[in-house]
Amino acid sequence: MTTFESVLQEARLFAPSSAFMEQSHIQGLEHYKRLYETAKADPDTFWGELAIRELHWFQPWDRVLDWQPPFAKWFVNGKLNVSYNCLDRHLFNSRANKPALIWEGEPGDTRTYTYAELHHDVCRMANVLKDLGVKKGDRVGIYMPMIPEAAIAMLACARIGAPHTVVFGGFSAEALAGRLLDAEAKLVVTADGSWRKDVINPLKIQVDEALADGKVPSVQQVLVVRRTGQPIAMDPERDRWWHEMQPTASPQCPAEPMDSEDPLFILYTSGTTGKPKGVVHTTGGYNLYTHITTKWVFDLQEDDIFWCTADVGWITGHSYIVYGPLSNGTTTVMFEGAPRKSNPGCFWDVVERHGVTIFYTAPTAIRMFMKLGEDLPATRNLSSLRLLGSVGEPINPAAWMWYHRVIGGGRCPIVDTWWQTETGGIMITPLPGAIATKPGSATFPFPGILADVVDMQGNPVPENQGGYLVVTHPWPGMIRNVHGNPERFHRTYWDPIPPKDGHYTYFSGDGARRDEDGYFWIMGRVDDVINVAGHRLGTMEVESALVSHPAVAEAAVVGKPSDIKGEEIVAFVTLEDAYAPSEDLMKALKNHVAKEIGAIARPAEIRFSEALPKTRSGKIIRRFLRAMAAGEAITGDTSTLEDRGVLDQLRGER
Repeated sequence: MTTFESVLQEARLFAPSSAFMEQSHIQGLEHYKRLYETAKADPDTFWGELAIRELHWFQPWDRVLDWQPPFAKWFVNGKLNVSYNCLDRHLFNSRANKPALIWEGEPGDTRTYTYAELHHDVCRMANVLKDLGVKKGDRVGIYMPMIPEAAIAMLACARIGAPHTVVFGGFSAEALAGRLLDAEAKLVVTADGSWRKDVINPLKIQVDEALADGKVPSVQQVLVVRRTGQPIAMDPERDRWWHEMQPTASPQCPAEPMDSEDPLFILYTSGTTGKPKGVVHTTGGYNLYTHITTKWVFDLQEDDIFWCTADVGWITGHSYIVYGPLSNGTTTVMFEGAPRKSNPGCFWDVVERHGVTIFYTAPTAIRMFMKLGEDLPATRNLSSLRLLGSVGEPINPAAWMWYHRVIGGGRCPIVDTWWQTETGGIMITPLPGAIATKPGSATFPFPGILADVVDMQGNPVPENQGGYLVVTHPWPGMIRNVHGNPERFHRTYWDPIPPKDGHYTYFSGDGARRDEDGYFWIMGRVDDVINVAGHRLGTMEVESALVSHPAVAEAAVVGKPSDIKGEEIVAFVTLEDAYAPSEDLMKALKNHVAKEIGAIARPAEIRFSEALPKTRSGKIIRRFLRAMAAGEAITGDTSTLEDRGVLDQLRGER
């Protein structure tokens, strides 16, 4: 079978208010439709006019798009610099003294940088990198806490033309070494440690272990930022302190004119199976795409305080903490901490303290907020919020409604966004002043994005039929290659759907459906589809039904081999604090799923757990659960797992 069934039904509709619509960049559905049809009819002109209007170029391009499937070049021979677009061009107007970056550390320390101050520190970092031997084209590894120097290092690399590879600061030494080795990094920027959930994470020790015994021979220097003040070992031949080199570094460093197709960064996927993929993004197309999606999706206004709660180690942090907001001259917020026992309401403290107007977070965080209860946000002043966003995985309608009611006070539009590391920026999303939203739907493609739901032969499937989410035309923010492995790039993203008449289709690896109104509903990774008695069911829809029960805080479902049905559904469930596991509750949950979406989706087995195995970005790792459900050993890359103790708990070992 080349499609799968959709069983989730959701009919509620939330239209943008007239007041919100009147001040929006994209005002009303007809405005969106005109933009979309214009871009579809002549994408080169659409993207070319945006690039001229929205970005600074040192040299204009010769051609908007050179498409040699599956390899794309955007704004051919154009010259620009992303750091210049994020900083320098804002220094010639009133934004020079506007806050560019508001940072708060987990212990409560804060720093605010104006655009002028951030520019100076980025130039100093760029000059330090050059003093340490980094040249245009050299790769720089960044393994940092969520502190300003992480963003400063990224912008400094962009300034001198040194592609960066940011590795999330929670990854193990083994995971770090593999990524640095594949990227052939020449220098690593790190810190002595970081704060997370009231404890210090010893980053420098992990770097030392990753580089020990010549495991990454390309690394020649390590630049260390002092964050926690803990004692660390410093190799006098290799390691340098940032605070010792910064005072003598010049605050002036001209931005290097970069070819539009010069690599900006390599970012490694989480590596759920096999070797992590080094996703390559280049300069011009990525700069434009993150800029315009930030501007239109979040309807940026000059006085907005924008907070994306992701880590800069993920693509969400690259695009919507650093490059997208700063290119627009927006004030962006960085927060080092996370909800923890000592302060479970810390996110709402940040919103209240800094007057956050736009809040962009993940469904897994929203479900955590739900489990923590409504009292925490109720005791903070969240009236500054005017727009909410969701990113990272499909959001179930129950979480969407809670988010809208409790955090948004029923007044804030929600932009539920679908995109990937490979797409560079948001692809399917509401535009908040134009598109009425349905809880759980990412709604429509962004203007210029031609998306479809097809079978494995590339044929569009009927409405409300599950299929494979694809993109049928290039876009500026798209992945350019897998670093060092063009064959894998071809095989993973372009081979699964056969080309028709020479037209290649980007295969996202996600399942989706379109309803009778044309709204897209993301159904989860196609690898997670469960085949029950010939019915192919997406995991997201069954999980959504479980979470809609008042006892369930979070759920993950997987398939377990069955001699009779092919597969059976096994549900791993985390309960709300007021509920305890019992046979009666297990039966009630099974019946609830059957009532919500049909008997075919009734779980054969429910296992209660205090937590679920997740990556450090909050995504549930279902392959671990599939192995447990089938009684198999867990194999493959476990470096992205946030808490390895969760696996022991699920096995009953503690």
